[in-house]
Amino acid sequence: MEQFRRGGWLIALVCILIGFMIAVQFRTAQDSKGSLSQQRIEELSDRLLKTEHERDELSEELHKMQTATGDAENTQDQDMLRYRAALIPLAGEGVIVHMDDSTKTVKAEENPNLYVIHDDDLLRVINELRAAGAEAISVNGQRLTGISEIRCAGPTLSVNNVRSSAPFEIRAIGDKKSLESALRMRGGVAETLGVWGIQIDIKTSDNVYIPPYRGSIRQTYAHETSEREEESK
Repeated sequence: MEQFRRGGWLIALVCILIGFMIAVQFRTAQDSKGSLSQQRIEELSDRLLKTEHERDELSEELHKMQTATGDAENTQDQDMLRYRAALIPLAGEGVIVHMDDSTKTVKAEENPNLYVIHDDDLLRVINELRAAGAEAISVNGQRLTGISEIRCAGPTLSVNNVRSSAPFEIRAIGDKKSLESALRMRGGVAETLGVWGIQIDIKTSDNVYIPPYRGSIRQTYAHETSEREEESK
């Protein structure tokens, strides 16, 4: 009986030990599983941080590229505006025209004004050059713009409010053959002015320089608006 009791206690003790070992093993497995899950979370967090960092770097690079592109476009727009406003010097092929008063002797019954250059004479030459495709024109170093005026001012001519007298030098950039042909055509401006002895010399060049417009550009009454159809009268 005593041996049976001792055997029972031994069995109970062994069961307790086995149960304890199973519990410990289960807890260890749970801890290991939890540790693996935590490690996985940390790895995913690291990857997320790296991805966000790369995204921020790409976003910043894209912003820089967009800014650079915008600056380039703005620069191009500004250059085009300056070109249209004749604010930059230009060079290219074209023609150089020299004009001077007539050297003919004026008869007593003739009007001496017919033998000197007037604003109309310059305007005829300039209009022919523009019609032939001139991209830029200057008169005695004065760049012509959309607001330039050419008018008589006593014995002189005023261009951009700058007075000068003959001889006059007209420079034009464009297709040199077309510009020359427009002035030399039969019945054209050169032939007509030659009737009165007005001296006109036309030379082509591959490097015609035209300075920028240096006058004032101010608009007091005109302002920008949206495009619209003309109002009926």
